[in-house]
Amino acid sequence: MLVFFVAKNIERRALLADAGLRVLAEAGARGLTHRAVDAEAGVPTGTASNYFPSRDALLGALGERIMERFAPDETVLAGLAAREPSLELFADYLRYVLERTTRQPELTRALIELRLEAVRRPALAEILGGMLRRNYREEIAFHEGTGLPGGARELALLHYAMDGLLLDLLTTSIGADLTPDEAVTALVDRLVGPAARTP
Repeated sequence: MLVFFVAKNIERRALLADAGLRVLAEAGARGLTHRAVDAEAGVPTGTASNYFPSRDALLGALGERIMERFAPDETVLAGLAAREPSLELFADYLRYVLERTTRQPELTRALIELRLEAVRRPALAEILGGMLRRNYREEIAFHEGTGLPGGARELALLHYAMDGLLLDLLTTSIGADLTPDEAVTALVDRLVGPAARTP
């Protein structure tokens, strides 16, 4: 019975968090209220408040849910990991990141909204910053473990560049004559290539 209750609790939290992410992506941080989450999830008024008693608790839960939903497919990772390390393999990893983040554009827009909201909310900044830094450290460990070219510095530069690419793809674009695939290829070649070619 306890296992069933815990499972239902986790399921309800995920339902509410997903509804919150849709509200955040569509209405922005100002439109995100417990009542709006209840309405989007189709649950009685007060349900979201029961699970997430404060606005910071709600925002933190949305950040955690984004990371859960962005988690890569282990089968895809295994296929990539089976190849020899190279710049092309590195580019394919980034293409997979781009595919995951643009396949669910509302999640990426919600993450952008959360990062902006964190500037104004120290409690959210602590939660979200912790998650982002932990993911970055895990990426460095994965990168080093697979023997891909470049290191932590190149990964950081690619993060900055990919964030800009996603911002352009999912918000108002600058209208450059460059496909996402061409952009990824050029970024890897110019930011990682020199490190890979250094003896």
